[in-house]
Amino acid sequence: MSQPLISVVMPAYNVGRFVEEAIDTILNQTYSNIELLIADDGSSDKTREILAYRAAKDSRIKLHHNEENLGYLKTCN
Repeated sequence: MSQPLISVVMPAYNVGRFVEEAIDTILNQTYSNIELLIADDGSSDKTREILAYRAAKDSRIKLHHNEENLGYLKTCN
């Protein structure tokens, strides 16, 4: 029996120093049938570049980028 797909939503805003650790924590769970939906909320540091690099290496990562900072609630929606 196949496992159902679980979607994990992760907002990100100027978290370049920490985002790779957060991604690894999610993707290294024992449950493997997941997709990681990351919404970059208009970061001005290296967050966007790091996310693009990681998404290119793992097809479970799906990215969305806000052109400007919209805040947590609007980004998660």
